[in-house]
Amino acid sequence: MEKDSARSLAVDLLTEWEEKQAYSNLLLNQALRHAKLSPRDKGLVTELFYGTIQRLNTIDWVLNQLVKKGVHTLEAWVRQVLRISIYQLLFLDKIPERAVVHEAVQYSKNRSHKGIAGLVNGVLRGFLRRSEALTPPAQPQTHAEQSLTYSFPKWMIQHMEDAYGVTETQQWLADSLLPPQLSVRINTSKISRQAFIELWNQSEKGVARASTVTQDGVILSGSGNPAYSELFEIGYFTIQDESSMLVGEILAPTPDMTVLDMCAAPGGKATHIAQIMENQGKVVACDLHPHKLALIEAHIKRLGFTNVRVLSGDSRYISRKIPNEKFDAILLDAPCSGLGVIRRKPEIKWTKKPQHIEGLVRIQAELLEAAAQLLNPGGTLVYSTCTFEKAENQDQVAAFLKRHPEFEVALEPQLLPSEVEAKAIFGPGWLQILPHHFHSDGFFIARLHKRNDI
Repeated sequence: MEKDSARSLAVDLLTEWEEKQAYSNLLLNQALRHAKLSPRDKGLVTELFYGTIQRLNTIDWVLNQLVKKGVHTLEAWVRQVLRISIYQLLFLDKIPERAVVHEAVQYSKNRSHKGIAGLVNGVLRGFLRRSEALTPPAQPQTHAEQSLTYSFPKWMIQHMEDAYGVTETQQWLADSLLPPQLSVRINTSKISRQAFIELWNQSEKGVARASTVTQDGVILSGSGNPAYSELFEIGYFTIQDESSMLVGEILAPTPDMTVLDMCAAPGGKATHIAQIMENQGKVVACDLHPHKLALIEAHIKRLGFTNVRVLSGDSRYISRKIPNEKFDAILLDAPCSGLGVIRRKPEIKWTKKPQHIEGLVRIQAELLEAAAQLLNPGGTLVYSTCTFEKAENQDQVAAFLKRHPEFEVALEPQLLPSEVEAKAIFGPGWLQILPHHFHSDGFFIARLHKRNDI
């Protein structure tokens, strides 16, 4: 691992990620932006960094059987060298075993001393000698075995199984280790989806194809980071997951409406709402964190919308800032456990705990109460999360409807794309997309209507 090699950068990033508990996607994107590496090496950094975090408990299970006092007793950088090496030996077929061991030993020797290099060499050769015994089962039967084979906390597996059954859980686990699909939302105020696909396929590397999940979505493959494209800069598209795009479509605002997006950063759904409204009416995009307002404003400016107003504040109390304002439609894309976006943010598996969910449920309920007061009679409320936790989703909506008889369910599956109607899980007023349904993010979306007659 030379100083500027892909593996060296992966070690440094993993060390920083673990020490600072940083967001993996932000840390990686910033590093790659400044790294003097070839596109191929940047791809390897991404693979080693995300892959090691994704498989962390499996890798540490292996290392704890090879390191006498346990992997967490080692110096931070040594721990990461061993982790990415075991990741390569266990899960990557294209890199020869001898090359993995040699790179790790040479890097350790250059960075420290022969003693550390000897330890690294001994641990990795020990794994090669015992690799069959130290490989998780290919057909796991118990939750403990599934936890090792698919690298998930046992509690998440149990929660998914309790909510959706054994078959959905097995499909989710297998699919969760595949790379995330790259989708973008076409800014139809500037270009049609078909025209964009033709332009992209003519002018860019990679292939664009129309999404079957959402009317404005396009799937990109083999394209690298589309944010570096000139078409992104001029506002022809924005990067957004297919499931996330469905939220704005289900809200279905019209150009004459006043709409509130209660938790708007970084602005993907707010700008989609503005787009659906044909840059007419009014969209208020609110977010709790002042430093994120610039992200929303940059998003709005790049895409060219003029009907969006950005507001800073806690949406539970936003009526204090806009005391006389009511809305025809409200989107509450609530803060949640994020279990549906683990492929993009694999650290969620290791940072989220069951006890965190109770606090989130309370905040979500308080936000829903605020939304109920801000919505005009006859208005539409969409509540969404990027998780599969029932307490945050189905149970949350059921409790809200019990408290608020003036609301009724208002989701018609037959109006959605046929693929969504066929594969998503539906309940009274809501749908749940699991990550394996469309290889997209897991999303819960509920659509409610405030009656005029109560």
